[in-house]
Amino acid sequence: MPVEEQLKLVDRISNITSEQLSNLDEALGKFNRNGMTYYRVRVGDLRCYFEIKEDTLFSHYILHRNTIADFAYRNKLPVTQETMTEETNSFWKYIESLKH
Repeated sequence: MPVEEQLKLVDRISNITSEQLSNLDEALGKFNRNGMTYYRVRVGDLRCYFEIKEDTLFSHYILHRNTIADFAYRNKLPVTQETMTEETNSFWKYIESLKH
């Protein structure tokens, strides 16, 4: 994933407000699964699926739009954790590199 896309995603996620979470729109959605509330934020061709834990956004998946993994997650189809991780691995490597 290009660095520019990564930075846009990090910026968008970092600036989500509680008011935006209360007034959802096309770019920021919400759904329930297995008793938990998940949110989806769209940034260009990326989709970030996250939940809120104690005022912290906890990201579960960052997927490209129109991928099989994104379709499967949105439609509650069975998909392995490995499939999702393979698609997002480069993003997490970038995040880890920021620590150094």
